[in-house]
Amino acid sequence: MINLKTEDEIKKIVKSVNLNHVAIIMDGNRRWAKERGLPSAMGHKKGVDSLKTITKASHKFGIKYLTLYAFSTENWNRKQEEVDFLMGLLATTIKNELKELHSNDVKLNFIGNLSALSDNLQKILNDAKQTTKNNKGVNLQIAINYGARDEICHAVNEIINAGIKKVDEEIFEKFLYTSNIPNPDLLIRTGGELRVSNYLLWQIAYSEIYITKKYWPEFDEDAFIEAIYAFKERQRRYGK
Repeated sequence: MINLKTEDEIKKIVKSVNLNHVAIIMDGNRRWAKERGLPSAMGHKKGVDSLKTITKASHKFGIKYLTLYAFSTENWNRKQEEVDFLMGLLATTIKNELKELHSNDVKLNFIGNLSALSDNLQKILNDAKQTTKNNKGVNLQIAINYGARDEICHAVNEIINAGIKKVDEEIFEKFLYTSNIPNPDLLIRTGGELRVSNYLLWQIAYSEIYITKKYWPEFDEDAFIEAIYAFKERQRRYGK
């Protein structure tokens, strides 16, 4: 843990550089487990601890929005055993952590094609969303069955169904899953891979990208602070 002086320093940095929204590609759970001779399930379980740690750190440092990539539209192609485990882990985690998240004033939201999930999981997610809808702390978006191309196609179809004949960026954004939140300032990818993996393609047009070789289960508060310091040194010119 960091001392109070350092915590205050990080809060000042976050405020001074307007770091409002952090999006994270949580990669490396399986590789973390494999390197330790453990089953993949242990890596995913350990990844939940990192999720809790970074959510708490975001609240502590004054970061208002946190969006985490939990399950992509492509992840259905994994072995059925792993898919079933991930869905069960998600359901269990939300149920077990909801009380603490709610007490910490976290506002939960879920983005992606949720209609493809089981009725039971949809109910769990909706209950969590409704329970925390009036909270004023960190806005935690968890992307489940999410793919940016799928999201864009979904938005286009919604626009067609609405009978809108002419579209600009402002109108288009209203039909995205993230319509009610600002675009990410910082995109973090753990695990060292140099790609964005179909994640928030529209929203990260001008996000700063930070890659760390640390696997997601290793990504702790100190690693998060390193990413914040790296963001502090960037010059965001937006094409100017």
